[in-house]
Amino acid sequence: MQTLKIGTRGSPLALAQAHETRARLMQAHGLPEQAFEVVPISTSGDRIQDRPLSEAGGKGLFTKEIEEALLDGRIDIAVHSSKDMPTVLPDGLELITFLPREDARDAFIGKRVKRLADLPHGARVGSSSLRRQALIRRMRPDFEVVMFRGNVQTRLRKLDEGVAEGTILAYAGLKRLGLEHVVTDLMPLEDFPPAPGQGAIGIESRVGDRDIEKMLAAIHHVPTGQALACERAFLAALDGSCRTPIAGHATISGEKLSFAGLIISPDGTESHEVRLEGEAADAAEIGLDAARTVRARAGTKFFDGWA
Repeated sequence: MQTLKIGTRGSPLALAQAHETRARLMQAHGLPEQAFEVVPISTSGDRIQDRPLSEAGGKGLFTKEIEEALLDGRIDIAVHSSKDMPTVLPDGLELITFLPREDARDAFIGKRVKRLADLPHGARVGSSSLRRQALIRRMRPDFEVVMFRGNVQTRLRKLDEGVAEGTILAYAGLKRLGLEHVVTDLMPLEDFPPAPGQGAIGIESRVGDRDIEKMLAAIHHVPTGQALACERAFLAALDGSCRTPIAGHATISGEKLSFAGLIISPDGTESHEVRLEGEAADAAEIGLDAARTVRARAGTKFFDGWA
């Protein structure tokens, strides 16, 4: 058969996710590793390290070059961290497959203390995520939040170099890299809700490519897809550009879905939460309802200055 080309970013975590996708496809279809080629692609988001993504252009910086390769046929599928995916995709592309979700919690890594709350007054905490920065400030307004850009290994090196006394990273990514041992504490979902899509690997393909659709259907995890449909609908209705601090997490139990969402001001001083339940089949509508509810609670002034 023709080699299936899997496009991905070139970071160790992105490659680990592409290799997981390849392994699942191999198992599902009884194919050898040689039937697949992992194609690393450098993205603007990887190259821009001197400023926050919110200032450089948002989430699309991690997907633009990969999606261009997908559209022009250089790759057959694209593997992404779902939380990095914009809610609006280029014409001709669709996000149709999700692998079983990993633990969606954030993990704290401290050099001298185990918990974020145990850091001394005025401590420096590294993060490039507006959501994490806002939640950190809500917990401890005295902290100095410093920007941490780069892949997981780069951020851990910055921690070792003393740029900050602690940092927060996605637990799922650390697990996929075999770095669970660096975690000193896990942040509770209730107090430190994750980004929509966190912990889930999403696979993007060309609309109408039936052979690829059939191949991917064998590894699609339906509950994760339902949860992501809810979370991405919530994100889309509120902005979802990486310029705004938004959290959202859906869980599936049988045919039921539970969703918790949050919007928070960048300084952490004001936040509004929403919780909804319903049928998993209505996942996207639940996400939209949650967005309408939280918008009504926050009022129009809360969104002043949002992109």
